[in-house]
Amino acid sequence: MKILVVGAGGIGGYFGARLLEAGQDVTFLVRERRKKQLEETGLNVHSVNGDVHLEPKLVTAENSVDQYDLIILTVKSYQLPDAIQDIRPFVGKESMILPLLNGFAHIGELANVFSEEQVLGGLCFIETTLDHEGTIIQTSPMHQLVFGERSGEETERILRVKKALSGTKADFALSRNIIQDMWHKYLFIAAMSGITASMESPIGPVRELESGKRTISALLEELTAVMKGAAAPIKETIAEEQFKKIMSLDPGMKSSMQRDVEKGHSIEVDHLQGYLLKKAKSQQLAVPVLETIYTKLKLYELQ
Repeated sequence: MKILVVGAGGIGGYFGARLLEAGQDVTFLVRERRKKQLEETGLNVHSVNGDVHLEPKLVTAENSVDQYDLIILTVKSYQLPDAIQDIRPFVGKESMILPLLNGFAHIGELANVFSEEQVLGGLCFIETTLDHEGTIIQTSPMHQLVFGERSGEETERILRVKKALSGTKADFALSRNIIQDMWHKYLFIAAMSGITASMESPIGPVRELESGKRTISALLEELTAVMKGAAAPIKETIAEEQFKKIMSLDPGMKSSMQRDVEKGHSIEVDHLQGYLLKKAKSQQLAVPVLETIYTKLKLYELQ
């Protein structure tokens, strides 16, 4: 199976490296600057799950020649419009697109440009970063990528994907309920990123305050109500489960959005919190905590 990984940053670079390490036919679609860096240094992963140095195949949007069976999309939501244009030449009639973005807005965008059939469901659980030399640093044991047909079917093509993604040092898992998995992760990410980024604090100090605990709980209840109103197939107990999960996190845990705020980078507030706020308004639901968090993060964006 010919695999194109869009982006060679912390997520794309890591999972693509694990596939390449296992002998899969992997090419990375990158910008010219990253291409030059990788040509000089190779693709380097420093991980608790095993270090690896590779010489990957690289391509830019300007020199497309092949089409691919599987295209793994690892960009941020604000990079999606450009990424869609970049991958057009690489997408054939039978190509499958596996997006790993958080949230749901991107599914419709991809399906509108390509087709409903070509877009798989996907998500990942991993904490990675790039150091100043472009090395991928992964310090926690979790490195899971979950994928599946959005219909939940075990189709012939998804079984081919499963076979191609097996036998690596990372955890690639086929889900028969990927839509629910995606909504559940969306709930966690929208809450965790909203709380830590808006309060400019790791999760520990927030939850040590009684008011902080109540804010986390109230936000989860609001988000769950919005998702139920949107007919999301979430579990009845998911708000309680996610609250317990957040309470059990390492106190120094930061969301990637908080790290982006600290670095002065762009953030995904419209894609994550903004999308749900629009859903709430369309349902005439009062979501004061979500609205406050969204306002705080939009003010950061406007600075």
